[in-house]
Amino acid sequence: MSESRFVPLPDYREFPPEEMRQRAAAFHAEVSRRRTIREFAARPVDDAVIDDCIAAAGTAPSGANMQPWHFVVVNDPAIKAQIRVAAEEEEREFYDTRAPQGWLDALAPLGTDEHKPFLEKAPVLIAIFARRWDETDDGRKVKQYYATESVGLATGMLITAVHHAGLASLTHTPSPMGFLNEILGRPRNETPFLLLVVGYPAEGCEVPDIGREPLDSIRSRV
Repeated sequence: MSESRFVPLPDYREFPPEEMRQRAAAFHAEVSRRRTIREFAARPVDDAVIDDCIAAAGTAPSGANMQPWHFVVVNDPAIKAQIRVAAEEEEREFYDTRAPQGWLDALAPLGTDEHKPFLEKAPVLIAIFARRWDETDDGRKVKQYYATESVGLATGMLITAVHHAGLASLTHTPSPMGFLNEILGRPRNETPFLLLVVGYPAEGCEVPDIGREPLDSIRSRV
């Protein structure tokens, strides 16, 4: 086993208590504006903005620092069309045969169904993959521990970065998503985790009139 190497903590900044409170409150106000949308404008997004958002996601913590994620940025209209066809096929089967009634009842107020035009209309799709195992030069498989948790953390940071940059997004999870490996040419040791739809809101974009749980209902102290 190789010996661990440690370096002094770089770039840490501590703020006075009052500034900490102000920064925490400002960040809360910023992310409180984030909403999931389903109506996207077709106007393009700067590639550099997407790259910086993904680079931010890549700073997420991960089990043993294995960083078991891969992000595929899809701009090509033909590939987006393929993804839409495959996703809608899975969604149609889900809504018609696999979804329990309780889940359909929960989705009803949001107005979702098997039709996913945003997969073609939005300028950017980011397919997020979780690497489940690695293969050594001699053919042995090395399992990635905490891959799901690690990729979930990176995805949350990506969604926040996209919002902070001034864009909107939608988390899309057709099940199963194996078609993404085939369409995007990803290896068999990667599992599709989530499809993030990114772009600008369409003119007149509307979102469901929903709220978020208050702090006292999601936080306790002991």
